[in-house]
Amino acid sequence: MKYTIYLSGEIHSDWREQITAGLAAAKIEVEVLTPITHHESSDEVGVRILGDEPTSFWKDHKGAKINALRTNTMIKRADIVVVRFGEKYKQWNAAFDAGIAIGMGKPIIVMHAPDITHPLKEIDGAAMAVTQTPEQVVEILKYINQ
Repeated sequence: MKYTIYLSGEIHSDWREQITAGLAAAKIEVEVLTPITHHESSDEVGVRILGDEPTSFWKDHKGAKINALRTNTMIKRADIVVVRFGEKYKQWNAAFDAGIAIGMGKPIIVMHAPDITHPLKEIDGAAMAVTQTPEQVVEILKYINQ
């Protein structure tokens, strides 16, 4: 079975590449969907397309709406959503994506360090698996693809 997975969340490390490489090495055929991971492109999309704004609130609002349009579409297409919470920055977008996926009835795999388990306990509780590494995600996907 060929799965479509959406890799959501933290954009400051190479975890997506590690998962993609691990799946390729295991010869697991998947379609991988991702958000725009170039931070400035994502932040600037609203004003780049729709025009400048005098305040950062409206600039961010425009960008967030366009990014949410893309994200919701990708999550809807996905069979499984992997949500990575990183150590750097607050991961509000990851929490938002997890909530959208859960609301759509999509199974989620959560990945984060053990030291942030407590603040993520509700999201972890809704997940089908809680992992710490890209390798664990690959192993889960290998198992369900048998």
